[in-house]
Formats: sequence, C-alpha cells, structure tokens
Amino acid sequence: MKKFLSDWWLIIALVVMFYLFGYAEVVGFMQRLVLSTGIIQTETIDAKDQQIADYNFRLIGEQGNIVDFNRFKGQTVFLNFWATWCPPCVAEMPDIHDLYEKVKNENVAFVLISQDENFDKAKNFLDRKSYSFPVYQLASSLPKIFSSRSIPTTFVISPEGKIIAKHTGMAKYDTEAFRQLLVAD
Repeated sequence: MKKFLSDWWLIIALVVMFYLFGYAEVVGFMQRLVLSTGIIQTETIDAKDQQIADYNFRLIGEQGNIVDFNRFKGQTVFLNFWATWCPPCVAEMPDIHDLYEKVKNENVAFVLISQDENFDKAKNFLDRKSYSFPVYQLASSLPKIFSSRSIPTTFVISPEGKIIAKHTGMAKYDTEAFRQLLVAD
C-alpha cells in the first residue's frame, strides 16, 4: 500500500484539491501561473477595423436592479463575460481586480457579466474572493457585436463608443500599457 501511495501521491493530491476547492479554482490557479509570466496580453484593434458598440441591452445588477447599458456611454468600458465554472475566467479574476483597484476612480466602467445560470453563485464567488468590482447578469438579449462562442471574452469600448480592444481567452490586463489604454483621453 505504501508503494501505491508513493507512486500516486500527486494524482491523489490533485483529486483531493479538486474535491476541496473545485475544478475551476484549482485549474484556474494553475493557469494564473501562466498569466503571471505576462505572455498572454490583449491587443488593441486598428482604428480602421474598430466597430461601433451597440449599447442597446439591459443588465441585472447585484441588488436585482435593472441597468440599461446606455448608462455607460461616454465612459471607457471594460466589458468581460465570465463564469465561476470557467478555469480561465477564474485565473484572470485577480488580475482584473488589481486593474479595477488602480483605475476605479478614472472614467472607466467595469461591466463583468456572469454567464452562470445561478447569479447568486457568481455573487458569492466574488464575496468569497473579496473582489469589489460590479458584476451583472444579462436581462435582455445581447447585441450581435458582443457575441462570442467562448469565455472569457473581454471588450474595451472607448468613450466615443468604438470597440478598441477584444480578447477571447484569458489575458493579463493589469499592465501599464493596458491601464493607459483605459484612461487615455
């Protein structure tokens, strides 16, 4: 039995971690190590290829209030689609929170839209992790311009209403270059 355990200790340890912490958080932690290298970053969209954002949809806020996305016109918008069951989403959350803390007093709106079926699960996740950025759930259909077949997907909308960055998959957002993109005049 000792030989069996010594040969399989890593597999047993992973199974125990998955059981205790959940698949998404364990795999997300491992993916966070990749993000810490800074090799996965988002890129801006060339001015000639930028599209106009469609603000015509509604969200449900954390207190159950309906929020019209038009409310964010005139601000830079960091729009992120995520879910608690998505390891890459979980992996990028600490970095997004660090970014939020650094630019929250600028003219930047953070709109993180949970794709969880149970919105309370998303809110509880953020509470447990002490993330202070706002989280929303869709209250209407999403405009086609924001459709994506995978999460996480992040868009940056300029104050002029143009989509200036889009990234599908996890990325490191808390960089000097990305902060400058968000707070540029």
